[in-house]
Amino acid sequence: MTESTKTVVRQVGMSAPDIGPREIDAVLKVLQSGVLSLGPVVQEFERLVAAYVNASTAVAVNSGTAGLHMCMIAAGAADGDEVITTPFSFVASANSVLYERAIPVFIDVDPATGNIDPARIEERITARTKAILPVHVFGQPADMDPILEIGKRRGLAVIEDACEAIGAEYKGRRVGALGDAGVFAFYPNKQMTTGEGGIVVTRRPDWVKILASLRNQGREEMNGWLDHARLGYNYRMTELSAALGVVQIGRIDELLANRARVAAAYSQRLARIPGVTVPFIAETTTRMSWFVYVIRLDPAVDRDRVVMGLKENGIPARPYFPAIHLQPLYRQLGHQPGAYPVTEQLSRQSLALPFHGRLSDDDVDYVCSRLQKLIEP
Repeated sequence: MTESTKTVVRQVGMSAPDIGPREIDAVLKVLQSGVLSLGPVVQEFERLVAAYVNASTAVAVNSGTAGLHMCMIAAGAADGDEVITTPFSFVASANSVLYERAIPVFIDVDPATGNIDPARIEERITARTKAILPVHVFGQPADMDPILEIGKRRGLAVIEDACEAIGAEYKGRRVGALGDAGVFAFYPNKQMTTGEGGIVVTRRPDWVKILASLRNQGREEMNGWLDHARLGYNYRMTELSAALGVVQIGRIDELLANRARVAAAYSQRLARIPGVTVPFIAETTTRMSWFVYVIRLDPAVDRDRVVMGLKENGIPARPYFPAIHLQPLYRQLGHQPGAYPVTEQLSRQSLALPFHGRLSDDDVDYVCSRLQKLIEP
């Protein structure tokens, strides 16, 4: 085959941050200020995020994982305590429990949404349970009202893993500020980004001081720089990251709208392809915050073959999510296949397609056409 007759393979990125001149100018301004940490931009970012999600306070950190870890400490989870959560999530949610030598108690998920099934929670509560950690998977809110009711009645903290769900709304209320605390993450593949970074929002005044101290090596606000009141961590967000965040939270509705446009384009095209199920939106979800676009393939479809075929066409795709309880670490802790059948089925069928707010209609058409050719006989 000559050079002129070779097939050109289009390259489609799996994810991409939406960064423009305003973000670049904001970071440059911080660099010129000479204040790169523990400065006013972090405080401004905290104020803006708290206001956006209707929380009383926000504490910025260097990752969503750090925020979840701090919330476990604030909730009092320690050796042998239990935290109820979901096995269908990114592994950081369950890992944050292990960091404090507590035990993640998994609850199987709703087959339609992939979120934790509230009807299964009560039966797993014991005298050692400290908290409930629901995850708003892929940007869709978990069914929070029954979870909040259980938490209140049983005296358990409710911590929302909203790392994938900035701007999502449950029955008209923004997630993150529904429970005792919520955690957002801003990795470059998220709806908005600070490069690396996260934030904890809370309605608990008694947690604010603890969270602020934990992120800053255990220091307390009125004590000296070398005085450490508790075991703390270097979980601070930099001024540079916060500068990105200030601009991005100001653009959040635009960023979410762009991603919703791409999601709608995918759903319209994929609904016509046999063997593909598009994402389900629950009635309680009054605003979806599209983090990733995850389809489900019919069990008869060879997902591995589809992934390889898409790759050959310049299209990355990933199984999303692998079940946490079947990860090697968790198998070593005693978890076995078959324990959470809904999660395991979703893990076998789910596939994340390239997704971000800058994908063009042509990109979506290309992905869908190649996927259809791989699935249809």
